[in-house]
Amino acid sequence: MRLPRLALLVLALLSTLAGSAGGRAYWRVTRLEPVPILMYHVIAEPIAGAPYPTLYVPRAEFAAEMAWLAQHGYRAVTLQQVFDHWRGAGPLPAHPIVVSFDDGYRSQYTNTLPVLRSHRWPGVLNLELRNTKPVWGTRPGEVRALLSAGWELDSHTLTHPDLTTLDAARLREEVTGSRTALRRRFHVPANFFCYPSGRFDDAVVEAVKAAGYLGATTTQFGLARPQALYTLARVRVDGGDGPRGLAAKLASLGLR
Repeated sequence: MRLPRLALLVLALLSTLAGSAGGRAYWRVTRLEPVPILMYHVIAEPIAGAPYPTLYVPRAEFAAEMAWLAQHGYRAVTLQQVFDHWRGAGPLPAHPIVVSFDDGYRSQYTNTLPVLRSHRWPGVLNLELRNTKPVWGTRPGEVRALLSAGWELDSHTLTHPDLTTLDAARLREEVTGSRTALRRRFHVPANFFCYPSGRFDDAVVEAVKAAGYLGATTTQFGLARPQALYTLARVRVDGGDGPRGLAAKLASLGLR
């Protein structure tokens, strides 16, 4: 049976998209498809007496996790790319994944950047502005180096407070003020927000929307879905997970 001309044109377009981007598998998958967002903190060996040692992922372990992802067909993208795709404005690889880093530790420059660069992958830095000053934080020049490598820079407030405990003025300062500071200092849109310690309520979400953010990430376990732009779930990766632990967490969400 001969296919109608329109059907043939559609098939040709799909074939072109699938074979584009230098042979990589790119196409417009279902716009509302959920995407995993990994959540990391410090990429280094845990320091003695660290109150939250699982937040430390050694560089070798992180490198092994990224290698596992690459071997299994994942490709890192930014949160902006995911948002644009959900809105029908751009393609994604067949198995997109966002690799996000909270707070702004210096190890995200010294240890993380070389690993992601070896895969030609971007990261997403959720920066607490206060962390650009201490010696253990990411220095402004290092943040700019991450941006030059294709990273996305998003807001994690000025001082990492529990936003649910703040009055309206202070909440606005932390949420809106941090975006203004990022834009002024680093000349980026800072279109996304990350709730400190995953703490938010209705008032906090409304403040994030009022500040003009396109979405916000949480510490809730799961896949990020376009139906919940201001409560995007993530997959926390702990020290000791390694490729096997990361694989198990993704498998529990129905991913291979």
